[in-house]
Amino acid sequence: MPEAEIGISGTSIFVRFRKDIFTEEYLKKLGLNTRQVRAVLYTKASGKITNKEYQNLYKVSKRTATNDLDALVQKNVFEKIGTKGKGTFYIIKRAIIG
Repeated sequence: MPEAEIGISGTSIFVRFRKDIFTEEYLKKLGLNTRQVRAVLYTKASGKITNKEYQNLYKVSKRTATNDLDALVQKNVFEKIGTKGKGTFYIIKRAIIG
């Protein structure tokens, strides 16, 4: 379950629970391939994924892993942390609550 939002509005305190939209069905509707869907589910469970992990999990080249992960960033599913190299990883992008 996604993290709850706790806030204050006037004289009230509220807790808001948001539904996790990144279900397998929703991800397929975004046009993701099977590897990408599995990577999102993996990242939801583990908290993050690296390019190297993606390569090892799905037996793909570095270029394919990079292309797949970049596509997930473009579709606003993943957020890239770091710019390049071994310290770079990807996390599930959280919705901005405004």
